[in-house]
Amino acid sequence: MNSVVLIGRLARDPELRFTASGKAVATFSVAVNRVYSKEKEADFFNIVVWGKPAENCANYLSKGRLVGLQGRLQSRSYEQNGEKKYVTEIVADQVEFLEWGNKTSPSTPSAPKHDDFNSQDIDLNDFESIDDEDIPF
Repeated sequence: MNSVVLIGRLARDPELRFTASGKAVATFSVAVNRVYSKEKEADFFNIVVWGKPAENCANYLSKGRLVGLQGRLQSRSYEQNGEKKYVTEIVADQVEFLEWGNKTSPSTPSAPKHDDFNSQDIDLNDFESIDDEDIPF
């Protein structure tokens, strides 16, 4: 079994590329705090996301954003300048955006509290219908 689940902050903006066949691939790194570290240390993991989720990551995530990831650990090698290089990365099957806001804003507005709403103040006829194409993920 090869399964990885992480929650961390992006250490760099996602980088979006396309393969020769046109499939999107995004790469970025995530910093995950070490729970019992007195020095507030973090581990940095390289993340790879494919397809439409890759495009969504590139469009809606930026350095510092909190994300949850589920995927698998993958090792691969390649040759560069005659030298064999080894890479270990996490291929994410699922990326959850745990903070929202536009990509360029440094902070995310806080979510409203339950007490901020009164069910009598909401008129369901005021909502516009949306279709699947309007959803960013």
